[in-house]
Amino acid sequence: MKFFRLIAIISMILMSYLTSAQEKNGPWVKGKNDTIRVALTRVDDELIPWLPIPEVLIVDTRIFRSPEEKANFNRLRYNVLKVMPYAMFARNRYAQFQRDLALAANKKDQKILKKAFEKEIMTMFNQQIKDLTITQGGILIKLIDRETGSSSYELLKQMKGGFSAFFYQSVARVFGNNLKNKYDSEEDRDIEAIIQSSSYSTYN
Repeated sequence: MKFFRLIAIISMILMSYLTSAQEKNGPWVKGKNDTIRVALTRVDDELIPWLPIPEVLIVDTRIFRSPEEKANFNRLRYNVLKVMPYAMFARNRYAQFQRDLALAANKKDQKILKKAFEKEIMTMFNQQIKDLTITQGGILIKLIDRETGSSSYELLKQMKGGFSAFFYQSVARVFGNNLKNKYDSEEDRDIEAIIQSSSYSTYN
């Protein structure tokens, strides 16, 4: 009887030791030689440590074939950086508008939200955007599509209806722009390179 009691005590001690060892070697517990905490993934009963690696952007040095090409690129860079804040504002404000619209209790509240959104956009237009050049306006149209996923024409149609969208599109065409223009990262690779090499890339 004493023998079985002794075996039981030894078994309990061993189990306690093993449990303690497992806790010390848990996925998020540091050992005495560990320097950083890492996540672990179990693969075939083996714990594999891993760390998330932030994205690294590699940008090559642009080589220009002529001073004229360099001047054109610098002019494009100036225009892109000038209108990018407006495109980002449109993205953030439109996203907020969509969230508020989804939470609106009824169509009356939705109408009020639309009016407030239109007023804010028009205020910005009257104070700042109206002074943009035709070239800058064309770039802004593409960047709005890049940031919101919808062309200026589509956004205008959603907000003001088909007739208003057609009217503003007609006016834009007179001044050499097209509200239906979409952003293409391949076709507009110089614009994309400028954005990626600027501080705005961290907000995407």
